[in-house]
Amino acid sequence: MNTVEVDIPAAPSHRWEWIKFQLRLRGTSLADIARTLKVTGSAVKNAKHLPYPRVERAIASALGLSPALIWPERWLSKEQPKRCRPGRGEAMAGNAQENTPAYDLGHRKTGTEK
Repeated sequence: MNTVEVDIPAAPSHRWEWIKFQLRLRGTSLADIARTLKVTGSAVKNAKHLPYPRVERAIASALGLSPALIWPERWLSKEQPKRCRPGRGEAMAGNAQENTPAYDLGHRKTGTEK
């Protein structure tokens, strides 16, 4: 990651324009990031208003910065995002029940243990 002092705008709308400008300077775009992550362009643009650690990491990587430097209000440290729902990790929806300790239910009809 880059340790050079970077003047990143504090206002989210200005910051987003700065991000797009910096990506263009580096010969890439939000659309390129969306293709790399195999998500829609709208999903990448959601990072403008909502915490989206996966996309934020990809944008920061493309800029050669840490996500915590770009979005200090969303990240605790270089690699630790603040969680709105702390017990929930970044898992695929299909695996979420298997990986969530709160969902330790057996089969509902037979009452057997999991």
